Amino acid sequence: MATKPGILTDWPWKPLGSFKYVILVPWVVHSSYSMTVKGEGETDLTYFLTFPFLLVRMIHNQIWISISRYQTAKGKNRIVDKSIEFEQVDRERNWDDQILFNGILFYIAYMTIPQSHKLPLWRTNGVVITSLLHAGPVEFLYYWFHRALHHHYLYSRYHSHHHSSIVTEPITSVIHPFAEHIVYFVLFSIPMLTTVFTGTGSLVSLTGYILYIDVMNNLGHCNFELIPKWLFSIFPPLKYLMYTPSFHSLHHTQFRTNYSLFMPIYDYVYGTMDKSTDAVYETSLERSEESPKVVHLAHLTTLESIFYLRLGFATLASKPHTSKWYQWLMWPMTSWSLIITWIYGNTFVVEANTFEKLKWQSWVVPRYTIQYMLQWPREAINSMIERAILDAEMKGVKVLSLGLLNQGEELNRNGELYIQRYPQLKLNLVDGSSLVVAVVLNSIPKGTTQVLLRGKLTKVAYAIANTLCERDIKVATVYKDEYEKLQLRLTTKLKSNLILSTSYAQKVKFTWLVGDGWTEEEQLKASKGTLFIPFSQFPPKKMSKDCFYHSTPAMITPKSFTNIHSCENWLSRRVMSAWRIAGILHGLEGWNVHECGDSMFNIEEIWRASLRHGFQPLTMPN
Repeated sequence: MATKPGILTDWPWKPLGSFKYVILVPWVVHSSYSMTVKGEGETDLTYFLTFPFLLVRMIHNQIWISISRYQTAKGKNRIVDKSIEFEQVDRERNWDDQILFNGILFYIAYMTIPQSHKLPLWRTNGVVITSLLHAGPVEFLYYWFHRALHHHYLYSRYHSHHHSSIVTEPITSVIHPFAEHIVYFVLFSIPMLTTVFTGTGSLVSLTGYILYIDVMNNLGHCNFELIPKWLFSIFPPLKYLMYTPSFHSLHHTQFRTNYSLFMPIYDYVYGTMDKSTDAVYETSLERSEESPKVVHLAHLTTLESIFYLRLGFATLASKPHTSKWYQWLMWPMTSWSLIITWIYGNTFVVEANTFEKLKWQSWVVPRYTIQYMLQWPREAINSMIERAILDAEMKGVKVLSLGLLNQGEELNRNGELYIQRYPQLKLNLVDGSSLVVAVVLNSIPKGTTQVLLRGKLTKVAYAIANTLCERDIKVATVYKDEYEKLQLRLTTKLKSNLILSTSYAQKVKFTWLVGDGWTEEEQLKASKGTLFIPFSQFPPKKMSKDCFYHSTPAMITPKSFTNIHSCENWLSRRVMSAWRIAGILHGLEGWNVHECGDSMFNIEEIWRASLRHGFQPLTMPN
């Protein structure tokens, strides 16, 4: 929002929220009906293809978003290093409004301008006229309109909304108040209406011009330099006819230079070219890929989790993972993502952050949880993780945290397999179990004398039970085989604090510590007021309104933790799982020790370190 919002700031359909696309329904239905019932000579592709063209533009923009986020996470050719926060993502979530706006105007134009009917596929003269009119009137008028927008009166009421994003993403290009978009469309309609009224218009000239605008808008705001230097060497005048991402990035950081739309010629003519343009361009081109000190290795969870990646849909990624009704409509994309993950065999970077000068990245193993549960692909998954470890070692990574604890023990014994294969590893493998245990223990209400332990007995579960028994807190379990396994891990002195319960119903309110493998039927047997504290990565499904559900092991990140603008699975904003935080703490503290297999770092020490570095425990549920 602009600092002093002027008239026509909001889009007219803002009250409709997610249902704004119903505005297009009458035209889409009518065009489809006309295409179906009319004869072969009466059908008009111009009318029918309008809506598919809008969808193509949306897909095209989404591709730019994903590529830009991937490239900036790697750091190669990145232009601006400042972070993106949730506030920017929220402000830019309506990037599709301008496509909806264009669609309405296209349909209205078709209804009111007979010359727009039954356009041919190609007309050479129309393409030439479009190119000349864009380079002349459109670029010239835009340049002066843009300069006017930077006058304090218009800037404070309109254009400051766009410039709120210092670090740009491709979709930043279309984040303007409604009033600005009206002017932009008037400018861009000059070539389109001219060709239509002169009978030189064609489907290629109209759609090609709109796609050219989309490409150049996305290119100018992608925050990584991708225009090669040799292009300007071959044709030197090109520097006046095509801008680069670094050219427009300077406009967002300097504000009073580089006003041109796509052709810098007018900045050269009127003396508003930023003096550092060439230097920033060359510096960005020469910038190499960043080498982090800490890497977190994660994998996809549910099938729809692909959309919640930072590289996926920005709006979804900025919110905790919850299933939406419209995700069922995207099942073809979901199915393709599953097929691709079967084929693609390398990890990829999804996120890059900085905390206390420590560079940290998150890499994703392109496999879903369901694939980890199968026996036959485990060797391939292990090979993929092994390659990621060796790649991290080659890049100088000091700590690699394994966020694969759900299946880690069966898959690779929580990373011990790789230590045995490569005993000379310089980087430290950390499964994060010590901090997970510490977070769970500190989530138990003070004064608790007894807990019920349910779920799969993992390394974390054993450590929790052992520590609680040491603190003279009773640990109950309802299954004899689990009771016997736990007894084997306890000393004779501590075994007296382990209880084999005969019933779920207790006279006292229990705190349940729950992991993977406990059933919904067991959950329903809990007494009213029971507190469920998970020690697994997946949260339990909330079946009882009379009970309380704590978050999975996680902590609130410090404000100095930069570039956080996506949520981790089901966790709230700026909340990070203990598995990820553990690797960061190992990197910050310089602990030169593996934490994998059966080994576990000192629980009290890592808890104190987390608090010392500003991580905060989550509050108890009400």
